[in-house]
This record gives sequence, structure tokens and C-alpha cells, in this order.
Amino acid sequence: MKYVKYVFNFYLNSSMHVALAVYALAWITLIKFELSYDENTLYFIFFATITGYNFVKYFGVAKWHHRKLANWLKIIQVFSLLCFFLMCYYASKLNINALLWSLCLAGVTFLYAIPLIPKDFYMDTQKNLRNVSGLKIYIIAIVWATVTVFLPLVANNVAFNGDSVFDFFQIGLLVVVLMLPFEIRDLKYDSLKLATVPQKIGVKQTKILGFVLLMAFFFMEFFKDTVSTEVIISSALISVILFLLLLFARKDQGNYYSTFWVEGLPILWLVLLLMLS
Repeated sequence: MKYVKYVFNFYLNSSMHVALAVYALAWITLIKFELSYDENTLYFIFFATITGYNFVKYFGVAKWHHRKLANWLKIIQVFSLLCFFLMCYYASKLNINALLWSLCLAGVTFLYAIPLIPKDFYMDTQKNLRNVSGLKIYIIAIVWATVTVFLPLVANNVAFNGDSVFDFFQIGLLVVVLMLPFEIRDLKYDSLKLATVPQKIGVKQTKILGFVLLMAFFFMEFFKDTVSTEVIISSALISVILFLLLLFARKDQGNYYSTFWVEGLPILWLVLLLMLS
């Protein structure tokens, strides 16, 4: 049992779970636009997510003190390096437009983690986009929506249209709501200058806001030119489940409440959509 827990924690801490969630959303885009399973793009997104997330999460911890790193962090570094090489391999199979979009996203990830922005924006010594007041949740939403909606379309040479724009905003709204249980959990840790949603409006109003955003996420489906019964049913189910998870979110959460159950909802959405299709 001890080894099972160790493997499970490694799965979460190494960002494989969040990478599967991003991978699932990208695959959902392919399904919505009736595109074939694109192994190169989806695997690129999966390994790029692991690389990017681990860079953001562990840069401040590791920096250049490699000899003093704990064994678990060293293992994650080696794993991340392997994922980086796999990311590069699948990147070599993408078209030039997808590569250019990926480079722009890599630049945002770099600015998100590396201290470059003037110190006056922060309470502490960190000077990256991650700590700019009120910005974190929106950066994550925009990056996730771009990676999972626009990038698969660009990689498959599909022109943007009204439906793709609606999908972009839908995923952006979904990701914002997915982040709210995390922000509720982190209320006791986050600097006040971060100005997270629960810090600004309180936990109760945050849950109401999440409900409103989920309603917008769901009903936006009906404004598209192509409306799929399978997508509507699966979107409705995911909206209800996510709202319930948000409703019961609190500051003193279980260790896996947000990091596994909430963050894994895109994977469940994909499974539901594949079952209904």
C-alpha cells in the first residue's frame, strides 16, 4: 500500500494528472470538429504540459541548487527532462503554424515562472506573472483554452470560425471554475496581494460566480452552428459535477480533493463523450 501511495503521489506531483486533463480537452476539440485522432499533436500537448507545469512549479524550489535537492524532486527533474525530449520529438512532427503558436505559449509559460516584471507589482520578492495581482487564474484559463482549442485546429489546418471562438471561451470559463476550489483551498496560504477571487468576494460569492460561469459555459453550446446531442449531454453532466465539487469546496480540503478529483474532470468529460459518441 505504501508503494501504491508513493506512485500515486508521483503521478500527481509530476503533473501527469493535469497533463492528462489538458490532453483530454484537446481530444474533445478534435471530436467536436469531427477530426481524426491526432497522435502527434495530442502527445505534444501532453508532454509539453508536463514540461511547462513542472518548470513553473519547481523552478522556485530547485533553481540552481541541484546537489541539495530532495530525492523525489530529483526524480521529477529527470522525468521532466525525458518529457522535454519527447515534447521536442513530437514538436518536430507539427506544422510551422502550430510550432509558432507553441513558441508563443512557451514564452507565456516562461514569463509566468521567471522573475522579470517590476517588483512594485508584488508583495514579496517574486516578480513573475504568476504573482501579479488577480492575474494568475486568467493566464491559466487563456493558456489552457489556446492549447486545447486553437492549437489542435492549427495543427490540423482548420480555419477558425464562430464555433472555435465559442469553444475557446467555453474552455476558458470551465478552467476558471476548475481553479476556484484551488483558490478556496489556498486562502490560508496566498498573499493578500494576489487578489484571488475568494479573497476579493468571499467563498460564498465565489461559489455563486462559479455557478453563473458554468451556466454560461453550458448554454454557449446552443449558439454554435453545429450542435451535438452527445456534447450537450456530456457538458451538462460535467457542469453539474463541477458545481457540486465547487459547492462542497472549503479551505480545509482533503489532500486529493482539488488536485485529483477537480483537476480530473476534463478526463471524465472525455470518457463521457467517447461513451456517448
